[in-house]
Amino acid sequence: MSETHTQLIKRIYDRFNARDIDGVLIELADDVVWANGMEGGHVNGREAVRDYWTRQWAIISPHVEPVAIQTTDDGVVAVEVIQSVFDLRGQPLTGQTHGLKDKTVMHIFHMENGKITRFDIKDTV
Repeated sequence: MSETHTQLIKRIYDRFNARDIDGVLIELADDVVWANGMEGGHVNGREAVRDYWTRQWAIISPHVEPVAIQTTDDGVVAVEVIQSVFDLRGQPLTGQTHGLKDKTVMHIFHMENGKITRFDIKDTV
């Protein structure tokens, strides 16, 4: 089961980085709860995730690279990622522009019946 989760997680990162919204949304539960890393809080449901990414990608170009994936038997997948944020011309943003810079964060996915039901972001220490 965890191998299936690992494959799904790798696939959604590839699709996110390629800006294939529909390719990611198909992997989410209809009522997914998704962390809003740009504005805080969470958005609820696939269409809210679409709207969030559409707004985000209109002003910044994030790239997330998974470097370690750990799965548990209860449907939780923890992914350590290197998060890089660029402007729309492909130039890296620094800490002084929008408070964003390359950093390592933990993405936490909760899964049920092969779909992602919740996504959270945690800073690493």
